[in-house]
Amino acid sequence: MTNFFKRMRKKLSDDIKPVKYMRFVIRNRFQIILVFSFCFTFMVGCNQGFDKGSVEHIKEVTRAVNNDRLINADRTPQDWLSYGRNYSEDRFSTLTQITKLNIDSLGLAWTLNLGTTKGFEATPLVVDGIMYVSGPWSIVYAVDVRKGELIWTYDPKVPREYGEIACCDVVNRGVALYEGLVYVGTLDGRLVAINAATGDKAWEVLTVDQSESYTITGAPRVFDGKVIIGNGGAEFGVRGYVTAYDALTGDQTWRFYTVPGNPENGFENEAMEKAAETWTGKWWESGGGGTAWDAFAYDPELKLIYVGVGNGTLWNQALRSPKGGDNLYLSSIVALNSENGNLEWYYQTTPGDNWDYTATQQIILAEFEIDNQSRKVLMQAPKNGFFYVLDRTNGALISADPYVYTNWATHVDLKTGRPVETDYSRYKEVNAQIFPGPAGGHNWQPMAFNPVTKLVYIPARDLSMIYGQPLNWEYNQDIRTFNIALGGNKNAITRMDSLAPEEKGMLIAWDPIEKKEVWRAPHKSTWNAGVLSLEDLVFQGNAEGFLVAYDAADGTEKWRFNVGSGVVASPISYQVDGKQYITLISGWGGVLGRSVRFTDQLYPGTIYTFALGENGAIPEYPTIKKEFIDLEVTVAMDNIEKGKLVFNQYCNRCHGTPGNGGGAYPDIAYSDKAVFGMFSQIVGEGAFFSKGMPNFGDRLDENQINDVKNYIVHEAKVLKNNIKANDPTNSGIH
Repeated sequence: MTNFFKRMRKKLSDDIKPVKYMRFVIRNRFQIILVFSFCFTFMVGCNQGFDKGSVEHIKEVTRAVNNDRLINADRTPQDWLSYGRNYSEDRFSTLTQITKLNIDSLGLAWTLNLGTTKGFEATPLVVDGIMYVSGPWSIVYAVDVRKGELIWTYDPKVPREYGEIACCDVVNRGVALYEGLVYVGTLDGRLVAINAATGDKAWEVLTVDQSESYTITGAPRVFDGKVIIGNGGAEFGVRGYVTAYDALTGDQTWRFYTVPGNPENGFENEAMEKAAETWTGKWWESGGGGTAWDAFAYDPELKLIYVGVGNGTLWNQALRSPKGGDNLYLSSIVALNSENGNLEWYYQTTPGDNWDYTATQQIILAEFEIDNQSRKVLMQAPKNGFFYVLDRTNGALISADPYVYTNWATHVDLKTGRPVETDYSRYKEVNAQIFPGPAGGHNWQPMAFNPVTKLVYIPARDLSMIYGQPLNWEYNQDIRTFNIALGGNKNAITRMDSLAPEEKGMLIAWDPIEKKEVWRAPHKSTWNAGVLSLEDLVFQGNAEGFLVAYDAADGTEKWRFNVGSGVVASPISYQVDGKQYITLISGWGGVLGRSVRFTDQLYPGTIYTFALGENGAIPEYPTIKKEFIDLEVTVAMDNIEKGKLVFNQYCNRCHGTPGNGGGAYPDIAYSDKAVFGMFSQIVGEGAFFSKGMPNFGDRLDENQINDVKNYIVHEAKVLKNNIKANDPTNSGIH
């Protein structure tokens, strides 16, 4: 074989005349055909010697997801290889089988019940028909798209006490994939690498101090051969940071803290020394906050990782940093050198954050013309209500405009880059209704950028909160306790905004070049799902249990499908064996979904997969009839009032006000008599601890627990009597 190829490499200059050379080629044509046929057969045999979905197949296709594949993800649109589909995190699919002209024939291909009613916020990844997705309690599922069946499940066995430490439900937003490994950040602060083919743990590293209230809910990313992971916990009291680990070994490469620590202990780098000059008081005693719990993007040409930084601990700057200051790098976008984690530039969206205005919302990278000049830009719609366009090479502000109703600031000064705040926004002397509230104009639900329409599609809301200074507030060292330092001063007036809009949710199409809203689609709830964009369609799930497709140009509704239960996760699109699919995971939950919902039933988290021409069976789940508990109240009204105070302090955050119908967590007013029969064991002894229900035995005595029980029973009785009086056919409310 070697001699044959040596002969074939002869040139005319090797004293072979043209006619003689042609005879040589013709005489050896059979050998040429045989050689190439052998090579083709060998390669095809290697690729087809095993079934799609087999361990061998999964090993091959996942090991091929390397730096080059991730950098050039746009060249393989049939796969969805990372959280935002590509390093730009634009969530735009170039697949064109499904369009607004044929979407009427889009139907259900298959479903898969994942068996839990907690919230699903994750974006699935898909490579050659193998899907990876995470769920509540950081459990990871591998799914064969061709069959609609589970391949394996990995449970990191997160201790259930972390359900109380997590500010915003036991959710997880996704995984990363690289060279045969799947990565997940766990709620208790671990980073785990899983064998993509078998579901076995490859390695694990603890990324946080578990004696503090750190959690991880965000999806890791793999940039430049490193796994990048942040953390959460700023509502309780921690110091935020981002860590890079070697993707194959788990060895730590670098760590960047987002806020400074105690100056007496020295500073990790120049960035922290500079940041400390913008703080006052003893901020380090409560950690300072600044957790980077969601937003990451990467420019491989610039070698810059863009990180969104969260709110302060405490939320209230008057107590966090008494003499003011910008409090770097809270509520900022920081650009880090991917090699060493050094700070290259930063832009602070909300100096001296005072409202939980995180900048952890999705960051999108794009390149388009502004003022007849091509610009490499970074776009973000953070909580504070302004849409930012920055030059991502240096952090220079290009534009900042309100995309929702905003009253804490009138505008952003383009010369200074700073917001111009209203005189009441810091609520020093008054209790003030502020737009947006802590849920933000936009939260973690991902937006999408369509380079064809040049529009950004934002899952947005107009939602306020009344902020005020607390009286006699003290920091609580218990890591299970919120430390935001807000309240309402009963001696101060409450300033309501007479121009405030109706509080609502909506999908907004925003033009980042013209800096204006192009269209909007209203929602019943302020809490809905993330977004996917195709060339002429935009897909979004909602709280009412529908996946809806809109015309990308004008927002006209083109198609909808009822999944029966609320949706908060983002849909994706991919192609397997020549067929384009849309996949969405239903599963209601998250911070605003724990205690309220907009569907009658709460179904288990379910993967719904759609394709043209399909008409699969819709899953059938049992209907649960709800009735208010009917028991006798055994205490006086004074005790019921005491029970209400305890309930609001410890229970309301998850279960909501009795009678509201419940969200991802049950409305206790509808619990049956068996549950109330063991109420003391559940609340005070941890009988439901394995389900994530905290044990309050170290904080509440038997009398307090009994008062809470009677408060719920009393409220249920009042509500039931009211329903009977107004409408005897009505059996419950939502």
